[in-house]
Amino acid sequence: MATLHQAFSLFALIFFLISGTGADQSTKTTQAIIGGSSRIGAIVDTSSRIGKEVVVAMEVAKEGCYGFRNQTFLHIKDSQKDAIDAALEAKELIDTLHVQAIIGPHTWEEVSLVAEIARETKVPILSFSDTAPEWAPERWPSLLQASPDKNVQMKAIAAIVQSWNWHQVTAIYEDTDSSVRGVIPHLRDALREVNSEVSQFVSLSPFASSDSISKELENIKRKHCRVFVVHLSFKLAVRLFEMAKKMGMMEKDYVWITTDPFTSLVHSINASVLSSMQGVLGVRSYFPKMGRDFEDFNQRFRTSFSRKYPQEEQREPGIYAVQAYDSMRTIALALNKNGSKRGGKELLENILDTDFHGLSGKVQFNNHKVAPTQIFQIINVVGKSYRELGFWSSELGFSETIGKHGAHSSLMNDLEQVLWPGGPRYTPRGWTEVTKSKPLLVGVPSKSGYKEYVNVENDGPSGKNFSGFTIEVFKETIKRIPFFPSYDFYGFDGDYNELVEQIHLKKFDAVVGDVDIVASRYQDAEFTSPYTETGLVLIVPARSSSKAWSFIKPFTTTMWVLISVFTVYNGFVVWWIERKSCDELQGSIPNQIGIMLWLSYNTLLSLNAPKLHSNLSRMSGVVWLYVSSIIIHTYTANLTSMLTVQKLEPTVPRVEELLNSNAKVGYCTGSYMTEYLPGVLKFKAENLKKYGSAEEYFSAFKNKEISAAFLGTPYAKLFLGRYCNSFIKIGETYKIGGFGFAFPRGSPLLASVNEALLRITENGTVQALEKTWITPEKCPEIQSESSSLGPNGFLVLFYITGGTTTAAFVIYVCRTNLSRDRKIWRIISAVPKRWCSLRTRFTTRVASAEIPTHTFPEAPVAPASI
Repeated sequence: MATLHQAFSLFALIFFLISGTGADQSTKTTQAIIGGSSRIGAIVDTSSRIGKEVVVAMEVAKEGCYGFRNQTFLHIKDSQKDAIDAALEAKELIDTLHVQAIIGPHTWEEVSLVAEIARETKVPILSFSDTAPEWAPERWPSLLQASPDKNVQMKAIAAIVQSWNWHQVTAIYEDTDSSVRGVIPHLRDALREVNSEVSQFVSLSPFASSDSISKELENIKRKHCRVFVVHLSFKLAVRLFEMAKKMGMMEKDYVWITTDPFTSLVHSINASVLSSMQGVLGVRSYFPKMGRDFEDFNQRFRTSFSRKYPQEEQREPGIYAVQAYDSMRTIALALNKNGSKRGGKELLENILDTDFHGLSGKVQFNNHKVAPTQIFQIINVVGKSYRELGFWSSELGFSETIGKHGAHSSLMNDLEQVLWPGGPRYTPRGWTEVTKSKPLLVGVPSKSGYKEYVNVENDGPSGKNFSGFTIEVFKETIKRIPFFPSYDFYGFDGDYNELVEQIHLKKFDAVVGDVDIVASRYQDAEFTSPYTETGLVLIVPARSSSKAWSFIKPFTTTMWVLISVFTVYNGFVVWWIERKSCDELQGSIPNQIGIMLWLSYNTLLSLNAPKLHSNLSRMSGVVWLYVSSIIIHTYTANLTSMLTVQKLEPTVPRVEELLNSNAKVGYCTGSYMTEYLPGVLKFKAENLKKYGSAEEYFSAFKNKEISAAFLGTPYAKLFLGRYCNSFIKIGETYKIGGFGFAFPRGSPLLASVNEALLRITENGTVQALEKTWITPEKCPEIQSESSSLGPNGFLVLFYITGGTTTAAFVIYVCRTNLSRDRKIWRIISAVPKRWCSLRTRFTTRVASAEIPTHTFPEAPVAPASI
């Protein structure tokens, strides 16, 4: 039907383009303007509530204080919601009635044809359609979108979805080009930003019959998603809710969220229709219902509306009436600008320059579009009317009042309590299992080689008994999910890839066990977050390290070098200072070198150092003796620890050695490592062997079948604990894997299970279960890594002894040189004496000048004793 309708529209458009409007129509329009009259056209669907409100609002604007300077003619044409009729009416308004501007229509299909008709004459078209493509101003320069884009509204809906932790939404929209091209993609993107998604798109034809609506509702009812976003025209949405009420889809667990244009017309719905919409949440554009201008408009609108449409029960103006009123005012201001010739192009420029605060907010055009709405109102249908719960703005989030001074929140939960469909005041979970009467089928691997993780035992005629760490973690997780359905465990004898595939084949509803999270398995299922350590490690046999060279291992090579350097340096300085005072330090150069080295190490290794004659050498020796004492005691303690504690070293030091030697390597049976080891780590396929349990690994090592084995971190912890001191982990940990629970792709349970897993991890439940099930027995203490001490802990001591020895050496050298050259010494010593003499003479002169002439004679001073 929609395709046929578009074909007719295209045919009509071609006809209009062939016939043309004529360039001379612009001249006729200008002449009509000069003649002293202003002619405004409007194309609306007068049978709809929107059309009725728009007609009354424009008539109120025409008759009010915002009239034109000259006589104004308002020509309203009925499009009957048909694109071809709208184009025909536009042609008449332009060619025959010579209007200067056209207001409306409301659908993009109508707007596009009307804009094409006005393309030659450049008559401004003020459209009320939801959205217009970005290329529209380039093709139709006179087309203006007077209704704000509803794209931001999708962010408000996404914020509502996020507030209640719903992760899937079904979008129900009207099958028109504008809906598909406009707000629906924005809804999808907005939901993705809050970690939600549209699980199903349902399109309804504008001419859908009751049977087709019923079939679509039946289809979505069979799905598990229970959160619906409805983006439909008013009449179609009313029919949808009436049908949903009959089919029992306005009950507990259902969530219905409506958008504009429907929500903005809720004020016009009578009580009989509202009875089928109880609990519906709505998001609508906000406009301030206050101020003198609005009160005047509201009073005149109600009077005119009741007189023109007495059959309508509700007479309150909505956002579309306000926008129509502001559009008329915009044209009035543009026509009344001084010096305006009021032709099509000039009028368009004046409209684009218009900037004022209307009833719907600030009216300002940017790129031929009025500024988008940033504030939306949240309503809740209750009883025979609706409640205004609060507001949402792109800047501040949810609030009960408008303005920055009130309380704001990113979640809707802080607003007034919502009355959901079905009556009870509780938060719907947003989904329902289709097979409520049947428990979930949960697959469990029967042949796990690690019973601590998964243990499946036959339990006589009653079935099987399932236990282990992963089973207990799953049980503790679902305890935190009140709405989790009942379930039954079923053992599976195949490998793990086949087990996960059973979810895709719909034989299992979930998989629980020691199942690694691997990218290749995502084609069959989705996984929760890992609840064990992630990673892949390499295990090799361990052997005791050789003790032949243990005496040098307490210190690192750098430490030994530093000790040797400082020992020789201190011995050299002591020898240099003491060589003239001690005859034993004299002799030939080889003899002196030998004595110097002996002196150095004798000071380090013996507390009975030789007698020193100089205070400088004693200063250096005392500090070095203190430092050497600390070094010796540290060396002794560390060597004792190394000789008494067993130390292990790997038989294979690096992964590269395994690759180069073509050694055999083991890995888990049926695991993802079948592809990972050859593809990523470059092991040859013929050098890889499969094993299913810790016992099989141990036997293979014992029989020299393999030289190493790759194990997931959870398995490696158990294996190393079981075979204490026989094996060791080498190399890096490859960040892959980790155990997770598997669910069908798009399962609504996944988000809740992830949240519950986080809860039991944060409160210590997982750690307690790990200690109960998989913590290995404590092994004897083993020193598996080098504990040689480096210089970092001794740097300060080296600085002290080096600085002291250097200071002693410098003082000695300087003093010796000065004593050899007495002339230099006398010159240097004479300087301070001369300075003191001059200072004394100057002080005496000053004192003499200050002594009075009438002073008593000084008493004789006794001669100084010699």
